[in-house]
Amino acid sequence: MTQVSDYVLSRLREWGVHRVYGYPGDGINGFLGAFERAKNDPEFLQPRHEEMAAFMACGHAKFTDEVGVCMATSGPGAIHLLNGLYDAKLDHAPVVALVGQQRRTSLGADYQQEVDLATLFKDVSEYVQVCMTAAQARHLVDQAMRTAAATRGVATLIFPEDVQEEDAVTTPGRAHGSVFSGVGSYRGQVIPPVHDVRHAAEILNDGERVAILAGQGARGAAVELTEVAELLGAGVAKALLGRDVLPDDLPFVTGPVGLLGSRASDDMIMKCDTLLMVGTGFPYAEWLPEEGKTRVVQIDQDARRIGRRVPVDAGLAGDAREALRLLIPYLERKDDRTWRQGIEADVGEWWRIMERQARQRFDAINPQLVAWELSDRLPGGAILTADSGSGTTWWARQLKLRAGMRASLSGTLATMGPGVPYAIAARFAHPDRPVVAFVGDGAFQMNGMNEMITVARYAGRLSGPPLVFCVLNNQDLNMVSWEQRAMGGDPKFPASQDLPDVPYAAYAELLGLIGIRCTDPDDVGAAWDRALGAGRPVVLEFVVDPNVAPLPPHIMFDQAKHAVRALRHDPDRVGVAAAAFRQKLAEFFEIRRHG
Repeated sequence: MTQVSDYVLSRLREWGVHRVYGYPGDGINGFLGAFERAKNDPEFLQPRHEEMAAFMACGHAKFTDEVGVCMATSGPGAIHLLNGLYDAKLDHAPVVALVGQQRRTSLGADYQQEVDLATLFKDVSEYVQVCMTAAQARHLVDQAMRTAAATRGVATLIFPEDVQEEDAVTTPGRAHGSVFSGVGSYRGQVIPPVHDVRHAAEILNDGERVAILAGQGARGAAVELTEVAELLGAGVAKALLGRDVLPDDLPFVTGPVGLLGSRASDDMIMKCDTLLMVGTGFPYAEWLPEEGKTRVVQIDQDARRIGRRVPVDAGLAGDAREALRLLIPYLERKDDRTWRQGIEADVGEWWRIMERQARQRFDAINPQLVAWELSDRLPGGAILTADSGSGTTWWARQLKLRAGMRASLSGTLATMGPGVPYAIAARFAHPDRPVVAFVGDGAFQMNGMNEMITVARYAGRLSGPPLVFCVLNNQDLNMVSWEQRAMGGDPKFPASQDLPDVPYAAYAELLGLIGIRCTDPDDVGAAWDRALGAGRPVVLEFVVDPNVAPLPPHIMFDQAKHAVRALRHDPDRVGVAAAAFRQKLAEFFEIRRHG
């Protein structure tokens, strides 16, 4: 007789789920037996930690637009899922979590590993339910999958051990209270009303200096976004989660915005008289126009998010692609292209600054050079992941994404740890595409190194096109060190910031992977060539200088004041000051040369 656990897996398979990331424990023993009987469909993939399973499910969702699924045992295993699930929730990635629980007879008795899981998962989940009887399994799985897909959020199902092992009920009896749900999710397109579209067009047509800020909600609308930018003579800046909505080789794409952003984006946003925000929840007011000085039009699928960051003059609640399509016929092409020409000149200047800064020499490898040398070598269709840290700045600024490439990171939670599991999930989902992860040594020590064991375990399946884990080794929790200086006015605190020097490339070789260690700036390009041509998973370690500051496009007075105060007593003050001066000097000379 088929058990509930067997039925749940078969129902997931009907929903198109063929891969579940999870870690075993006796709280899900019923499911483990069912996976064996399922003959690898769906397949159980084992990372080294439940948090990594949740990150992998999130990465799968981001790079496939499918629902990612993860699994954990009861108690501690379930708790470990939470960080990865919050990453999915905040970045709007659809994920279903399957979690074990103690037997129903022991619940409420403070039994070993008994945790109130429904309460624990309530905040992170759009839908959370406990399966208390076999007859519920069908409609709970259906509703969880449907909810995750429809809300682009997290749904959690909790299965007590004894329920997992009950005989399955695939078709409830036709009695009062029975539920006969079906497989299939349906996402209709939300279209804004015509009078809102006309009003938005009037504002955009009146603007003389129009800027566009696009986020991940604009993905799939590249053609329409480009046409709107051409008509309005606008430039397009991109929030980090929208890193791949438009390629960076378009002359009017100004790149990232904000603390990790480009000077071209910053100048455009600060000088525009009209801002069109498309599918973005970019939260930082200091990098947006001052209230009352710029007219704002916002497009978002969810009307609740319109006007949440800045007051808007017109809002279009709807799918970005459809809203832009409706808007285009009402837009008037701007004959005066002075504003657009200035944006394109700023973009060209910014890329020259990036190269000049990347080519600068420091005590160790300039971390900007690592990203710069990768940029032109990126294989077509590459998938790029990044972790959270100072390396994210170089990933955001120095890499030129081309059409067909994908990129993501923990944009909203900004947690350390997802860069490696995102990359692993991307390769499992797209075995024919190159994948490159950009990771700091702090995040790699935190959990990425452990996942190299996972990579080694599945190395045969993960080999082929490039799969490179690029580790920036500076022996410093670098972003926090800079935040201490610029935000707190405190010097770097070595007891919290210094990291052990670990031989990452050698560790990879110990596991049977390819390890490449680069310490000479003249060898950076050759190291990338070797890694990208390896045909097997590679840990590519660069020993980089921690004193190269991730300087914002404009330095605010309070940040400068705090940094000056901090550096008086900073253990790295000489190297930091020299590196910062040389970076700004490179920018100054580039502006003078072409200004």
